[in-house]
Amino acid sequence: MSARSEDALIALRQIQRRTEQASKKLAAQAGLTPSQLLVMQILDECGEISAGEVSNLTQLKHATITSLVDKLEARGLVTRRRCEDDRRRVWLKLLPEGEQAITSAPDLLQETFQTRFEALPDWHQSMLVSSLERIAALLDAEDLDAAPILDVGALDERP
Repeated sequence: MSARSEDALIALRQIQRRTEQASKKLAAQAGLTPSQLLVMQILDECGEISAGEVSNLTQLKHATITSLVDKLEARGLVTRRRCEDDRRRVWLKLLPEGEQAITSAPDLLQETFQTRFEALPDWHQSMLVSSLERIAALLDAEDLDAAPILDVGALDERP
């Protein structure tokens, strides 16, 4: 293995480990995954909103949102209700306990990344996106479904 290959793999592993650390910190401090916190932040900003709209805003599948909301509802952080006009539509709302959880949670890793990334010049942003897309292709990962959330998965999920 060449030194450059090793350097690239080390950088990938550092990113992976940092994502894991941030998820564990969030879990320890707020008992939430990054995806759960993001959903709650959207509800905090938007008030009552449909599950479908949350799915669109997070770029997570509707089934994933349903699973996240099941867990948040069970903990008394959000509430949901069926639309009276269209029973297929579900409305979500953050509860006061959810607002408290948001307040006590550390910043999401993607917020830190986004702030720093957007401060870079356009040419540098383009170069980084191109490099990351190439890495995804090298790992046969370019067709994997992924939302723009740095998350290692559910707290009770095994890799």
